[in-house]
Amino acid sequence: MRSYVFSAVIVFAALFQSPESVQQQFEQLRQEADTQRKSGDLRGRLQTVLKMEKLLNEAPDAIEAAALAYAELGDKDHALAALNRFADLGQADDNLMAGKSKAFANFEKLPEYKLLLQQFAENKMPISHAEAVLTLVDPNILAEDIDYDSHSNAFLITSVLEKKIIRVTMEGKATDFAQSPSHWPMLAIKIDANHNLVWATEVAMDGFSAAPKSDWGRSAVVCFDLKTGTLRQRIEAPAKSALGDMVLTGPGSPIVSDGGGGGVYRVSGDRLERIDAGDFISPQTSAMHPDGSHVFVPDYARGIGILDLASKKIVWLDQSVPKFAINGIDGLYFDHGFLIATQNGTSPERVARFKLDSTMTQIVSEEIIERATPTLGDPTHGVVVGDSFYYIANSGWNSLDDAGNVKADSKLTPARIMRYRHP
Repeated sequence: MRSYVFSAVIVFAALFQSPESVQQQFEQLRQEADTQRKSGDLRGRLQTVLKMEKLLNEAPDAIEAAALAYAELGDKDHALAALNRFADLGQADDNLMAGKSKAFANFEKLPEYKLLLQQFAENKMPISHAEAVLTLVDPNILAEDIDYDSHSNAFLITSVLEKKIIRVTMEGKATDFAQSPSHWPMLAIKIDANHNLVWATEVAMDGFSAAPKSDWGRSAVVCFDLKTGTLRQRIEAPAKSALGDMVLTGPGSPIVSDGGGGGVYRVSGDRLERIDAGDFISPQTSAMHPDGSHVFVPDYARGIGILDLASKKIVWLDQSVPKFAINGIDGLYFDHGFLIATQNGTSPERVARFKLDSTMTQIVSEEIIERATPTLGDPTHGVVVGDSFYYIANSGWNSLDDAGNVKADSKLTPARIMRYRHP
């Protein structure tokens, strides 16, 4: 589930009063930076932005925010250095390319700034090493997550707007598998073929028109029979949560992420057990570590953390000198020493494959599977099947406003299932 970062009115002084979570720290810093901008304290704002950059593990968005803060102070050298770091991570900024930023208006005649804009343009050049294997006929599905059922040789795909799970054959024939028990948007899905189960989540996202207003802020983990689609179990999540993403452990236990509240939970019997210590701002679809005792958790804002399932301790993938953009990840998948990511929070949006070192604590290289193509749209999730990675492209999220309604100047078009075959 793509992340929506919320604003909160929190006094910055509380940062030094042991807040419960990194999410709180982040919101406090955001509020302080906003207050400093309004009061004209640009030097103070710069220091706050640099604290956020550190908190976010030098993610591209945080680096660009620092560039903006430097530019507002008139510090061209540091602003350009930060923008170069942003560009070196494969990112681009459409507003800067269109000359719409007041803070950088005085930079436009600088040769080094013109070179930066050229690099932005190169970073937005289309790349595709994938092929379309099928197109979903119904454009109103708003496909979110996908898994593969080897017994029926078909995909199960969740629908946000039609609030159901559909089964889609390799030939593109779609049939309904199950409806949301609560008539809420359906988001995450994982198949446990060994136990004949399908795990999924239904989420009444706050402010989302497709869910009843009386249910906003509620979500649940649901379980269906794989063969019949019969509901077997429903587990209500804590209030004000959005359990939008999921992975299964080896034995088949769901681990779900609350992209709004920052928590990571494991299904234990008929309840949800929180297994993180408050280190995430917006966790998304995790990938199991091959040792079975850790999980790679992508935080939309902070990057990729390796979470110890027993101790709740987290180690962030080592990027002492950031070389790769690992923010904005919606789906993450482990495949033979690689992490494959669908990134709808980068600029440009993309699907990428990251090679890990032998310790699996550091990224050593990246390959762009697809970016900036006319048909990519908002990629959401995928699934590894044999030597191929299948993922949802053109999901439709970019056609909706914040309330989940189709924008006046847009329309939903059919989602596509893409396939990348790794070497």
